[in-house]
Parts: sequence; structure tokens; C-alpha cells
Amino acid sequence: MFRTIALSLLVSTAIHAETYVMTLREAVDLALRQNPDLVLARLDEQKAAQAVRLAKDPFYPRLVAGSGAAYSTGYPLTIDGSPPSILQARAIQTFFNRTKSYTVEEMRENERTSGIDFQIRRDDIAFRTATLYLDAERTTQVAEMARRQIGDFEQIAKIVAARVAEGRDLEIENDRAALNLARARQRATALEYDRGYLERSLAIVLGYGPDDVVQTSASERQPPDLPLTEQAAVDQALANSRELRRLESVLASRGWAIKAQHASRLPQVDLVAQYSLLTRYNFNSDFFGRFNRHAGQIGVQVQFPVLSGTGAAAQAATAEIESDRLRQQIKSAQGRISLEARRGFEQLRNVEAAAEVARLDLQLARKTVTVLLAQSGEGRVPLRDLAAARTAEYEKWIGYYEAESQLERAQLEVLRQTGALLSALR
Repeated sequence: MFRTIALSLLVSTAIHAETYVMTLREAVDLALRQNPDLVLARLDEQKAAQAVRLAKDPFYPRLVAGSGAAYSTGYPLTIDGSPPSILQARAIQTFFNRTKSYTVEEMRENERTSGIDFQIRRDDIAFRTATLYLDAERTTQVAEMARRQIGDFEQIAKIVAARVAEGRDLEIENDRAALNLARARQRATALEYDRGYLERSLAIVLGYGPDDVVQTSASERQPPDLPLTEQAAVDQALANSRELRRLESVLASRGWAIKAQHASRLPQVDLVAQYSLLTRYNFNSDFFGRFNRHAGQIGVQVQFPVLSGTGAAAQAATAEIESDRLRQQIKSAQGRISLEARRGFEQLRNVEAAAEVARLDLQLARKTVTVLLAQSGEGRVPLRDLAAARTAEYEKWIGYYEAESQLERAQLEVLRQTGALLSALR
């Protein structure tokens, strides 16, 4: 029974799993639309925008209408400051309040900070998607090479077996051919596992399910525009750093908070209005010589803080301390960003040289195999030398693919540091 249920679940999973084939640009575009982490960052940005609306609320008129009807005896008393009435309406709007005005500016700066946070998260998602894509692409290339290697070693094993049967080679050559074939099969199996893991990881980053698969599509990619010099990379990194922009935005927000606390000593002015439709029953001639059912007021309410306590000063001091800490963080970040940009540019140049070495190494290995094939056809080279040359060629192919992948990763790192990653990937 349990086996039947497990088999049914596996079949159901296989039916609903999807396989998607896309280029690097398509993968990045899709990740920026539906990556779960990016969706959450977008919601945080929207939440910050609503915080601005909430801070601006006192500066918009508010109108409250209702009824204050009540039975009275004796002198007419008030209900919550208003006489008994059939209809009541109150309106209030803040006209001058520096503390609240500075709070609005602080919330606007927080909204800007949230927008920068979204951009940082977007760059991270794009970089993660691109690196996963390159890893999956490289693993696919190496896996294809491993499958070709298996085919070649199977042919060599058949030839060696025939030569051993004819007595032209020793029995140990069969063992050597079997070992080479087993190694090739083991590598191909491991690469298939790695490929499956990377393709499913890429699917999760793109917002698909854990059973879905995203396969890479072979396509020509134009080399990105990179800084020509190390100093140009440093200048672009400092000018486009979203980390610095975020710290500067947080510092500006703290500045508005300091002003808001200092402004708590200033007067506050509100515009107020009130209307009541009173009942005749509660206002008789025993207490009032002349009565008008329609009562209204409009005016200005001014408040002068006399004693505000130590809370505002303490909060202002705390915000100033936070501002000093942010200034130190900005200074430290500038130095670190500059150093990382220099290091990234140096690593790019080093990886470019390594990629050229790998290309030349592969070229030499391929020419060596060509020469040995010709000599083997003439019977001048034993098959084990040809098999060894074939193995070396496959290793050089793997090294070449790895070097090309490392080169693209180094380019992506420089683009990420200089703030040009999205424009290059899209």
C-alpha cells in the first residue's frame, strides 16, 4: 500500500514538473519579474510609501459628523465639551507644525532608502541568476564532453580487447582501458547530478517550483562594456555605489529627525471648525433669554510648548550620535568599495590571462591528438598513448570551459561593483 502511494506521488510530481529553456537575458528578465525575494522587497517599498501618506495625514482636513442628542434637566450640561445636539460636525487641519513637517520629510527619505534597498536586492538577484546560469551552462558543456569521452573510451576498450585476444597486447591493457572507461562514466554521472541541482536552483531563483527545471540555451553573448583602466573602475564604483547612496539617505533621514526634535519647542497652529444643530428642549427661557438652534465656530488653535521635558533633547542627541556613526560608516564604505573595485579589476585581468593560457593549452592538446591518431593508424603509437592523449585533451577542454566561465564571472563582478550589471545583462 505504501509503495503504491509513493509511486503515485512520484508520478504526480513528474507530471506537474516543467522544463524551461531560456537564454541568460531571458532568465535575468524573468527573475526580476517574479523572484520571491524581490517581490518582498517591492512590498517593503510600497509600505514605505504608505508611511509617507500616514505622516502627511495631519495636514489634510478631517471632518467628523455625528449626533449628541441627550435628555437634560436643569442647566444644560455638555457632552464631551459640546451641548446636546441633533447633529454635530467637527473639522480640524494642522496649519503649522514643524515637528510633523520634519517627520514627513524623514518618511520621504525613508521611502527613498527603501527604494535603494529594492535596487540593491534587484542587483543581487540579477547577479545570483547570472552566476547560477553560468554554472549550469558550464556543467552542461562539461557533461557533454564527458559523454563524448565515454564513447571514445568504449571504442578504445573494444580495440584493446581485440588486440589482447590476438595476443598483440598484454592483458593489463584491458584493465587499463576498463579503468579509463569507469572513470569517464563516474565523472559523467557526477556531472549529471550537479547539472540537475543547478538547473533546479535556477528555477527557484526565477520563481518556479522546486521540481521545475530551467535549462540553458546556447546563444552568442556580446562581451560587455568594461572600464578600460583600474582608476576608471574605482571612479564608477564610487559614483554608482548603491550602498553609499543608501547610507547617505539614512544620514539625511537622521538629519530630519534631529530637526523634528528641536522643533518641538516651536508653537503649533491648527485650523478648527465646529457646527451643531441644537435641540429646543434643552435650552428654554429659564436659562437663556435668546436661543439660536444653529451654533458654529471657526478659528485657530495655537499651542505654545512651555515645558517639554527631557525626552525631545534625548531623542535629538540619540539621532546626532546615529548621524556620527553613519558618517564613519560612509567613510569606511568608500575605502572598502574603492579597494574592492581595484581588486576586482586586477582579478579580471588575471582571469583574462588564465583564459588565454587555457585556450593555448587546449589547442596544443588537440594538435597532439591529431598527430597521435595519424601515427596510430600507421602502427607507430600504442593505443595507451592515444588514450592518454585523449584523456589529456578532455581535461584541457574542461579547463577551457572553466576558464571561460571564470572570465564571465569576473566580468559580472566588475559590472556589479561599477553599477552597470543590469544594463549589461538586459
